[in-house]
Amino acid sequence: MSNVQTVSEAAVNSDVAWRSINAIRFLSIDAVERANSGHPGAPMGLAPTAYALWQQVLKHAPGTPGWVDRDRVVLSAGHASMLLYSMLHLTGYDVPMDEIKDFRQWDSKTPGHPEYGLTAGVEATTGPLGQGLGNAVGFALAEKILANTFNRPGHEIINHKTYAICSDGDMMEGVAAEAASLAGTLQLGKLVVIYDDNQISIEGDTDKAFREDVSARYEAYGFHIVEEAVDGNDLNGIVNALKAADNEPDKPTLVTVRSVIGYGSPNLAGTGAVHGKAMGGDEVALTRTQLGWEYEPFDIPDDVYEHMQAGVKRGQELSDDWHSRFYAYKDEHPELAERLHQDLHGLLPQGWDDGLNRLVGSIDAPIATRAVSGEALHAITPKLPRLIGGSADLAESNNTEVEGRGSFSPELLEGRNLHFGVREHGMGAVSNGMALHGGVIPYAATFLIFSDYMRPAIRVGALSHAPCIWIFTHDSIGLGEDGPTHQPISQLMGLRMIPNLTVIRPADADETFEAWRIAIENRSGPTALILTRQNLPQLSTIGAQSFARGYVQRGAYVVADSAAEPDVIIIGTGSETQLALGAALKLQEDGIAARAVSMPSWELFQQQPEEYRESVLPKRIRSRVSVEAGTTIGWERYTGFDGACIGIDRYGASAPGDTVMANLGFTVENVAQAARNLLG
Repeated sequence: MSNVQTVSEAAVNSDVAWRSINAIRFLSIDAVERANSGHPGAPMGLAPTAYALWQQVLKHAPGTPGWVDRDRVVLSAGHASMLLYSMLHLTGYDVPMDEIKDFRQWDSKTPGHPEYGLTAGVEATTGPLGQGLGNAVGFALAEKILANTFNRPGHEIINHKTYAICSDGDMMEGVAAEAASLAGTLQLGKLVVIYDDNQISIEGDTDKAFREDVSARYEAYGFHIVEEAVDGNDLNGIVNALKAADNEPDKPTLVTVRSVIGYGSPNLAGTGAVHGKAMGGDEVALTRTQLGWEYEPFDIPDDVYEHMQAGVKRGQELSDDWHSRFYAYKDEHPELAERLHQDLHGLLPQGWDDGLNRLVGSIDAPIATRAVSGEALHAITPKLPRLIGGSADLAESNNTEVEGRGSFSPELLEGRNLHFGVREHGMGAVSNGMALHGGVIPYAATFLIFSDYMRPAIRVGALSHAPCIWIFTHDSIGLGEDGPTHQPISQLMGLRMIPNLTVIRPADADETFEAWRIAIENRSGPTALILTRQNLPQLSTIGAQSFARGYVQRGAYVVADSAAEPDVIIIGTGSETQLALGAALKLQEDGIAARAVSMPSWELFQQQPEEYRESVLPKRIRSRVSVEAGTTIGWERYTGFDGACIGIDRYGASAPGDTVMANLGFTVENVAQAARNLLG
């Protein structure tokens, strides 16, 4: 290794250090044995690396785990969760021994894979391989944006690193490749990727399917490569390799550690047999003998605790020093300090939505909701500069580039339009990381059909309660000539199936403005905005009752009603709400009492009190029609099994959008006839 600021061997190696490393190993082994489930091999091999990171390199404060300027550790290799739980327990985080013993048990804080918000010190929900590395890129990107925004001469308030611990499996996943490529392009110098190259996956030796030179690939991405793969038990070498990241501040760093999976096990070390299951009592006993560990399961000597928890005091001093420096910063830059406080705590400044309020009711002509969304972005960002995002190379089509904000790059750190490139997988994972880091509100856009690429990230983000805003345009067969390869059929309903994801498909401009208000105010999880390519009329111009703020927030509302109690209810979403409205008005002209309902969000409607839901969709009115340009599967929730669902359960066609819609039954006449058929 060249240009490495080395640490002397005596400063790292000691008897208590190596007994602490074995404590990490055996806590992991014992927890997996007790649960009879888990992955002991990676923690056994990576224990020296984890020790080096937490004890010699990491800037952290176990007593105040939410300290703003802490270094972040993302365990992308989430199957090695006991490595993380062991480190958190031993270094003084609120992960007591009872939780270690309850590994993978009901209602414990030590689930099979780490979950954000459940366990102190866990920075991201990881499990699906590669997602954590993408999250780490998002953390580093958020740090770079905040540092450039708030740091001032003499006041370095934001200055921390992000470490991603990755396995061979992470390096095989495409999402990790996309995210790493972006990290190199953006020169995220505070990102350090620790690659545990133990050359074993579930099926055995990785050379069966994975023989590439990972370091060469990452060097091509623009990473700084610590030249030699470090032996997994060379504690001094690991510390020096991690510190080498400081030598290239303008490049992310890759540190490769050549560990032995299941290190210490006489019969299983270096094999796939120790990857994903308990070792068994006999092999555990042999491993205790091999490593000289004389203690009973879950028994940790006092001097190991004392040694490992020295970081509690050190971390408190670091945190206290930062707070003192922040108060000095606040005295000199009070407005910036107040804005930083708001941003980091997810608070919205007063009047943030003034621009939206001016737009509501301002549009009469037909317009695509994707274009309306672009207007909303332009209206919101002046008072909410932490709203930052972009598209997977589709900004012009998604209407996500805000004029005057510039494009974020190493040359223009003030830019607020992000360019993810054609990397939907990576875009999703990176955006989740930005949201979990805090201080920014990320949005990311692509066509609805390509949400399939992002689905793993959307799902994990929803599980993490990460408040991302997903913008999906070209939302149906109405997009037209691109044809069935680009026309989404099942994607909208598929998104509705994800718990804690709020899906909103607005019907016109005013509903779109309100959808953006909901998305910004939703800090408990992600929001997906589903938008059209084709122009839509404003509901108010074709006979809808007057629009009021709060309608969209309730998920569904009546847009037209009959004087008498309705005989039939027609429910529409998005671009098909105009058909529901038109059909209801046509039926009323024919003397049939019909109600039209706009339902932009199933999730928001289900959150309403029963009384409100009953007022919109009375149970006693069983004749119901739904109309949506997507799969009909699922609509029986609102129509009942004896209702009518007008949708599309086949692929679309390549033709002008209006032609495709009409030929597949999306007309006022067809919707009205479906209602007549229900009424006999």
